[in-house]
Order: sequence, then C-alpha cells, then structure tokens
Amino acid sequence: MISVRHVTKTFPTPNGKPLQVLRDINCEIREGEIVSIIGPSGSGKSTLLRVLNLLDPPTSGEIIVDGENILSKGFPVNKHREKMGMVFQNFNLFEHLSVLDNVTLAPMKLHGLSPEQARQEGIEYLRKVGMAEKADAMPSQLSGGQKQRVAIARTLAMRPSTILFDEPTSSLDPTMVGEVQGVIRTLAIDKMTMLIVTHEMKFARDVSTRVFFMDEGVILEEGTPEQIFNHPQLPATRTFVHRIRSLVFDIASRDFDFYDMTSQIKQFCIRHSIPEKMNPITHVVEEMLNLLAQYNKPVHIEVNYSELDYSSSVVILHKGETLSPLERPDSDELAVMIIRGMSKDIQTEPTPEGIKLTFQM
Repeated sequence: MISVRHVTKTFPTPNGKPLQVLRDINCEIREGEIVSIIGPSGSGKSTLLRVLNLLDPPTSGEIIVDGENILSKGFPVNKHREKMGMVFQNFNLFEHLSVLDNVTLAPMKLHGLSPEQARQEGIEYLRKVGMAEKADAMPSQLSGGQKQRVAIARTLAMRPSTILFDEPTSSLDPTMVGEVQGVIRTLAIDKMTMLIVTHEMKFARDVSTRVFFMDEGVILEEGTPEQIFNHPQLPATRTFVHRIRSLVFDIASRDFDFYDMTSQIKQFCIRHSIPEKMNPITHVVEEMLNLLAQYNKPVHIEVNYSELDYSSSVVILHKGETLSPLERPDSDELAVMIIRGMSKDIQTEPTPEGIKLTFQM
C-alpha cells in the first residue's frame, strides 16, 4: 500500500550546515497493518510521518502510495492528505467551533456533504470515540483526552485509508492516556491502517502488527512486536527496549511529604499502564516506612518498571542498617504480613551503605 524508497530529509540551519534528520529510509506498509514507530528523541520518527503526509516534502527518494509516486510533479497533495489523515500531539482543534463543527467542517468543504449528512456522519464518528454527548461543547470545555478523541473523530470523518498518529498521548495527563489508547485499539480491531509514533512501549507491543525501531534518522530494525521486544537483533534496539523506568525518592527525615510521594507513585503507575500495581506498591512503601520510622535513618526508595517484561519492583535502601526490618523480632507483625502478602518475592542484600530490600510486585 505504501512503499518508501531511499527517502532523506535535510533541514537548513542558521550556521549553514544542513541537518539531516532522515537518512535513506526504506520500508513497506501494507493495508490493514498497525505499525508502531519507536526510538529515542530526535531519531526522526515524527519527521517520517510528516514526510509521508507531505507536510515536510522529502529532500530525495520516492514514496509510492497505491501505485502512484506522490512526489511526482502535479500530484494532488490535498487529495493525498484526505486519504492519509494525521492526528497531532496538540489536537489542533478550532477553538471557535463546537466539537461537532470541528468534525463536520472538512467533509462539507472538501467532500461536498450537505450540513444534514455531515451532521449525521459526524455524530456517528463522535459516537465511535465516545464523544457524541459533547457534540455541542466547545474545545475549551474539554479535557486533553477528550480533545484528542475529537481530533481522531475529525480525521475519521474524512474517511482516510491510513491514519498517522504523532505521539497522540504525549501532551496528555497520565490519567487520560488510556482513553485515547482505547480508541486506537478499537480502530486496530477495525483493521484501519495506522502508523503510530509512540513512547508507550506496552501500548506499542499490544496494538501493533509490526514495529519500526528508529535511531539517527534510519530504521535500524523492524519486525513483529515479539521480535523487537523479546528478540532484538541489534545492540541499540536491545538497549532501548530493555530500559527501566524509575521513580526515585530520598527521605532524610520523618517530615517528608508522604502524600506527594504516593501521588507521584500513582501517576507513575498510570503513565506506564500498570494501574493494577498502584495499591500493592503504595502499601508496601507505606508499611516499610512505618517499620523504618523508629530508626530515624535516611531511606532511599526506587519504584521501577521494566518495559521489556512489564515487571515492576520497589527497591528500599535503609542506610546505616545491617538487618532487615522484616526480620527483627520487634517489628510490627501485621505490617510485615501485609508487606509479604503484597509482594511476589522479596530479596535482601547487605551493601556498604546499608540493607537493601527489593520487592517484586
């Protein structure tokens, strides 16, 4: 359906030295595929989408869509963009128009739909993304997640054959990420062809039929989610997909802000799509801090999440101590029982700084 051949993209810079963002991109995207594009910041992921949509025409190469070279002279660019819709990070809704008017404007202007037909279809697309109830609302009355769902409905209203998603959840509060991902999952079930630039590894793994790993302007590796996340071939891919996300706290006294810490832990769990770990992690941290409070020693806490195997853990370093509070005869038995019950496994390790406990959650 889409064939990209030797595509490059270079931007001018103030110092006169051109910046090459894409270097010899080659790939094929078949009808009905869901391709997630992952990689570090600055690797050219978003630029690749903009090149495909011709928002940033490539410097060289060919892009063949349904047998036509879209870079050929006289090619109808606007028609191409109607067939290849794009959903941006920042929604780009018309703030002076209602939700429904945002969805119906382009179909009436470009497809010649009557206002009544556009309204009927617009309501259906809003219903598809769970926003029909907000049809008459203004964008300023919506949350970020709701705005992004309206943006998706607006794109669907143009009846595209392909949708490009440029980090559609990156501008959202973590609590709103799931609602947008849910809509994209629904489109995946409907076999809509999609290219998704995302930093959400769990989402990419779950929704994709194929994954591109980009770095330094090239697609270094591609394959199924199983291949990319479980059996990456290149060191750069392995390093990227094996990375561990961490939330760190250093507690020097009893007067720390416990409520802020638990709020950060909850946001961390939501951001990484592990809400089911929220209660076990917060309970373990809370009960451990209660056990450690009597010793009045500094405590280092890490909440970790691995994007490779979706595992999560809590690491607590009790500085200046050599014995685990879980083993002390004077420790609160109920607290110890709660901690052990909430943890899949507990490892204890003496270190030069103090006793280190790792709780697998």
